[in-house]
Amino acid sequence: MFTSVPVSVYTHPMETFFTFLEKRVDDSSSLLCVGLDPHIPDLAEPTAAAARDFCLNLVKRTAPYAAAFKPNAAFFEVFGAEGWTALKQVIDTIHEESARLGSKIPVILDAKRGDIASTAEAYAISAYETLGADCITLNPYLGLDSIEPFMKYPEKGAFLLCKTSNAGSMDLQNLLTLPTDSHQPMPLYIYVAKLAQQWNTNNNLGIVVGATHPQIMELIRATVPDLWFLSPGVGAQGGELELTLKSGLRADGKGILIPISRALSRAADSGKAAAEIRDQIVNIKREL
Repeated sequence: MFTSVPVSVYTHPMETFFTFLEKRVDDSSSLLCVGLDPHIPDLAEPTAAAARDFCLNLVKRTAPYAAAFKPNAAFFEVFGAEGWTALKQVIDTIHEESARLGSKIPVILDAKRGDIASTAEAYAISAYETLGADCITLNPYLGLDSIEPFMKYPEKGAFLLCKTSNAGSMDLQNLLTLPTDSHQPMPLYIYVAKLAQQWNTNNNLGIVVGATHPQIMELIRATVPDLWFLSPGVGAQGGELELTLKSGLRADGKGILIPISRALSRAADSGKAAAEIRDQIVNIKREL
C-alpha cells in the first residue's frame, strides 16, 4: 500500500541533492559517474594507503569529466580502521577538487545500507556527517522508516536499490506483487520505483536501475518519468552505453548517471578514457 509521508516532517529548501547534481551535470556536460573501486589486485600493495593513492590518482585525472564520484565502501572497509580513514581522505580530496574547479562534484557512497530506527540514523550520520558523502545507496527492503533518517537531509541524496545489474536480481526483484490499492499485479521493481517516487518529497531520492536490463529500464522510466537513475553495468558487466541512454534518459536529457569503474582505472590514461566516455554520452544524446 502506498502510504503518504507527512509533509510536516520535511522542510523544502531551494537547494536539494538533485539541484546540486543537475548543476554539476550542466557544468561538466557529463552523465559519467566515476566508480572508485580499489580492487586489491589493482593496487601497488595490499594496503589502505595504496587504495587511497589509487583513488586519488583517478580523482585528479577524471574530475573535469565526472558528474559524480562513487567510492565503494567495501573496498575500503576490507582494510579496517585504516581503510575508513583512507575513504575519508578520498572524499575530502573530491571536495577540494570541486572547489578548485568551482563546481561541486557529488560523492555517492556505495554502501547499500538498510536498517531501522536509531541504527539507520547512525548510518546516516556516519555517511553524511562523519565521512562527508553527499549521497548513499540504500536497500529499501525494510520500508519507509529505514529511509526517513537519510531523507531528513534535503541537500544529501539516496538511491534505492530497485532493479540491480546482477543476474541474481531475478530471484526477488522480478517477483509479481499485488499492492492493496491496486487490482493489477506488478513486478516488485515497479512497486519500489512507485514508492521511491512517492517518498521523494525533498527531491533527494533516486533509484538504482541496472544497465544490464534495458527493456526493464525503459518500463521503469515510463512508470517514473522524473526520477534520477543510478545505472551500473555499462562495460565490464555487459551493458551498452547507447541502449542504456536510450532506455533511461528523461525527456530533458538528464535523469541518469552512468557509473564506470574498471574501464577507467585500468585504462592507460584514465583522464583520456573519461573524456572519451563523456564525449560519447554527449554525441549519443545529440543523436537521440
